[in-house]
Amino acid sequence: MSLHGKRKEIYKYEAPWTVYAMNWSVRPDKRFRLALGSFVEEYNNKVQLVGLDEESSEFICRNTFDHPYPTTKLMWIPDTKGVYPDLLATSGDYLRVWRVGETETRLECLLNNNKNSDFCAPLTSFDWNEVDPNLLGTSSIDTTCTIWGLETGHVKTQLIAHDKEVYDIAFSRAGGGRDMFASVGADGSVRMFDLRHLEHSTIIYEDPQHHPLLRLCWNKQDPNYLATMAMDGMEVVILDVRVPCTPVARLNNHRACVNGIAWAPHSSCHICTAADDHQALIWDIQQMPRAIEDPILAYTAEGEINNVQWASTQPDWIAICYNNCLEILRV
Repeated sequence: MSLHGKRKEIYKYEAPWTVYAMNWSVRPDKRFRLALGSFVEEYNNKVQLVGLDEESSEFICRNTFDHPYPTTKLMWIPDTKGVYPDLLATSGDYLRVWRVGETETRLECLLNNNKNSDFCAPLTSFDWNEVDPNLLGTSSIDTTCTIWGLETGHVKTQLIAHDKEVYDIAFSRAGGGRDMFASVGADGSVRMFDLRHLEHSTIIYEDPQHHPLLRLCWNKQDPNYLATMAMDGMEVVILDVRVPCTPVARLNNHRACVNGIAWAPHSSCHICTAADDHQALIWDIQQMPRAIEDPILAYTAEGEINNVQWASTQPDWIAICYNNCLEILRV
């Protein structure tokens, strides 16, 4: 299936700066709303909230606010019913939670457990717990992961997760979806933790060349599967937590380094990968553990794709960003 030629299948937004972080809103009343973070190599950066005007078929910037340093990640509160305040979290030098209003966005809280130091260890990523939106977990270059309680603004637990920098963290849906999470880092390992038993962790995978692992992404339907990728690597590795240390699949059609991974929200066997080769590829991994040769769908963007996000409440839409552009693609 080609996405070319059917114009209504693609909507594009051009930001005034390079777009790096990006996330779909999940609120039922804000269907085509995304947050975008700038990547400008200086202190002053921006976050924009954009929405698709379904009458004019154009993206409209609803709100722009200042952010210190580029956002390494941003994420709307995982509130599919719209019962919580309209909150957006961002990571950079600290974890910040913003309250989004009709006309302005204001800082709700800044989470910092390093109050007595002049230095902060930048946050590489974070995740917001879907089962308990009071919990957020951050990963840092100081080798730690920190679990925060949003209501109190205090640290629930902080642990040394890796031997080197931690680059990503993600809560698992296994075991109730509240207590288990995994992380990846510069030591080349994927490690799994349980908030109820923090005295030990499980190494799920180690990169054979000990290359740093940059991203980690849990399958949305089957909590046994996760995907990861190495720094400057052209393949995505699919892991099964029941078979540690042995990938069940390798997706390796990209011709340049992979930057993003997104599992389908509605299917356990579809995953999208995006890379510096301008391509976003959708794969069907049903055949595992037989080799997955080719993607089932490919889209070529006009630049190196920095990020890909599959809309959790609208499973037929994928967002990608490249250069200063956001595109949403109907799949």
